[in-house]
Amino acid sequence: MSAVSTPPSTTAPARRDAEATKAAILKAARYLLARHAHADITLKAVAERAGVSAPLILKYFGNKDALFARVMSFETDADALLDAPLDDLGRHMVRHVLVGQSRHGADPLLRIVFAPLHAEQGDILRANFRTQVTERLTERLTGADAGLRAELAVAALLGLGVIYGLARGPHVRAAELDEIVERYAPLVQGHLTPGSPRP
Repeated sequence: MSAVSTPPSTTAPARRDAEATKAAILKAARYLLARHAHADITLKAVAERAGVSAPLILKYFGNKDALFARVMSFETDADALLDAPLDDLGRHMVRHVLVGQSRHGADPLLRIVFAPLHAEQGDILRANFRTQVTERLTERLTGADAGLRAELAVAALLGLGVIYGLARGPHVRAAELDEIVERYAPLVQGHLTPGSPRP
């Protein structure tokens, strides 16, 4: 009696494929959310941009609201943005925003700029940004007016992101990334650690 052969396990590759597919769907949804009102975005549009079928989105995320609840979270983006020691955080955050724009065509933090487009979902976007980005940064700061300083630092980053990625300022876009970091990081760091050198 011959032994029954079984195909090799495909669990790990299937899991990797599923994670890659989910990431592509989230990326497509973020892209569309930054350019269209939430109410105007269909699962079909997300699926076409991600290169998948709409039923696959439903399989992974359940429905449109569940998908966009994930898209409207800034937790993962904040993890990357704040991943540096406090005394070098300004430089790290400036570089993070510029690299996101120059290499990936967008910075996830800039989704907050489009909150007014999204009605009730815009309120969710603003609340998430406040708690997941600004308040997390505030908790890392010491000294007086930590909340104000955190908000000003974030405002400086968003302004840079807008002029670099959305308004396409020709001089900023033409400058070397490292030059912008050197010029702009002290401005942001000055809010994070008062008394640090400013440009």
